[in-house]
Amino acid sequence: MKVGLIGIGTVGGGTYKVLTENAKEILKKTGISIDIARVADKNLALAKKVVGDENKITDDAFDIVNDKEIDLVIELIGGTGIAKELVETALANKKHVVTANKALIAMHGEELVELAEKNKVILAYEASVAGGIPIIKAIREGLAANQIEWIAGIINGTTNYILSEMRENNLTFDVALKQAQELGYAEADPTFDVEGVDAAHKVTIMASIAFGIPVNFEGAYVEGISQLQQKDIAYAEELGYRIKLLAITKAHSDAVEIRVHPTLIPEKRLVANVNGPMNAVLVKGNMVGPTLYYGAGAGAEPTASAVVADVIDIVRQCKHGHGAMIPTLGFTKENIKKKKLLTIEEVESEFYLRLSMKNKTGLLANITNIFADKGVSIDAMVHKEIQDNNLDPDIFLVTSKVKEQTINEIISKIESLPENKDKIIKIRIEELNK
Repeated sequence: MKVGLIGIGTVGGGTYKVLTENAKEILKKTGISIDIARVADKNLALAKKVVGDENKITDDAFDIVNDKEIDLVIELIGGTGIAKELVETALANKKHVVTANKALIAMHGEELVELAEKNKVILAYEASVAGGIPIIKAIREGLAANQIEWIAGIINGTTNYILSEMRENNLTFDVALKQAQELGYAEADPTFDVEGVDAAHKVTIMASIAFGIPVNFEGAYVEGISQLQQKDIAYAEELGYRIKLLAITKAHSDAVEIRVHPTLIPEKRLVANVNGPMNAVLVKGNMVGPTLYYGAGAGAEPTASAVVADVIDIVRQCKHGHGAMIPTLGFTKENIKKKKLLTIEEVESEFYLRLSMKNKTGLLANITNIFADKGVSIDAMVHKEIQDNNLDPDIFLVTSKVKEQTINEIISKIESLPENKDKIIKIRIEELNK
C-alpha cells in the first residue's frame, strides 16, 4: 500500500514516526507493508529533517493527490481551504483518504462522504475527534447495537488545562491562558479553543454518527470560557460542582441538541475529575448505559495513533477486496435524515446563577417570588456573608430544570429590580446521571 503524507508538522511527524517505527507490528496486523512513498510540506527543510530521503519530498501537495502510484492520502494540514481541495482531488482520483481535520469534516462532511462513495473509496477521520481516544470507532462500531441517547465530553485539552489551573491554583483566566501558551497547550491565537469552536466541530461530528443526522456545524450552539470568572469556579466548588467546557449532544423523539458551553458537573462524576490537558467522553446507550472514554486528546503520537489506526483499517479492507464495509457516518445512506436542531432557548437545563445585588430588606423574598411566578424552584441558594466591609455580598443559586427561554425571562426581571448592580452570571448544569 503506497501512502502519501501531506503535512509533516506535529501530527504529521508523529504519523511518520508511528508508521516507520511500528512497521513490523503493523505488518503483523495487516499482512501488507505500508510504504510512505511521498511526503508534502511547504517547509522542505523540516520535511528533510523528519524523512531524510530528499527524493520522497515535495513542497506541492497536489503532486501527491495526482500521483497515480499513491493508493492512500493522509491529510494533516488542517483548515477548510486548500485542505478541502486536496481531499476532494484525492477522492476524485479514487484514492482513500485519512484526515485529522475536524473543521473539514464538521463543515463539509456530507459532500466529502458522497464523493468518497461515488468513487468507491474510503474516507476515515478517527483522529478528528479527541486525539488518541478511539471515540469514533466506539460510537460507530463498538456501540452499534445501541440507540445512543446522549454524549457529553471534555474534548478540548487547552480549555480543560486552563479551567484546571483556575480551580487548583486560583488563577484568573488570563494568567492560566498565558501559562497554557508557555507550555505549548495553547496556540498564540487561542480563539478557536477558548471560544469553543474546536469542541463544537468535534461534537458536530459525534452527533452525526450517533443519531444518523447530516453533519451540521451551523446548528451547534457555541459558548467559550473567556468570560468565566475565578469566583464562579470557587462558588461552584462550594455547591459540590466543577466547571468544565462541555460538548453535549442529546437525542429527542423528533429533534437533536448540539451545544458547547461552560458547565457545572457534580464533582462525584468521573468526568468532573478529568484535569489538565486530558480529554474524556461519556456516551449513553440505551442498552449498555453510560460508557466513559479517557485519554490524550492531542499531541503528536496520540493523534498519530488514531491516524494510523484508520490507515490499518483501510489496508485490511483493501486486502479482502472490500470498499467501505462500515458506513462512513455510521448509518446507511438512506437512513441519514435531517432532524430539527433545538436552539439554545429551547433546551432544558438546571442553572447556576450569580447575582450582584444591594443588600436590602425583603430582597431574597422578591427574588424567590420571581422564580415562583414562572413555576421554577430554587434548589440551593447561598447569600455570602458580609466580609471585608462588603455590604453587598454575592448571591448564588441553583435552579430546577427549566427551558433556557424561561430562565432568561427570570434573569431579565431580576436585573430590572432597583437593587440589582450588574449583569447576572448564568452557567448551565448537567447532572450526567440519566
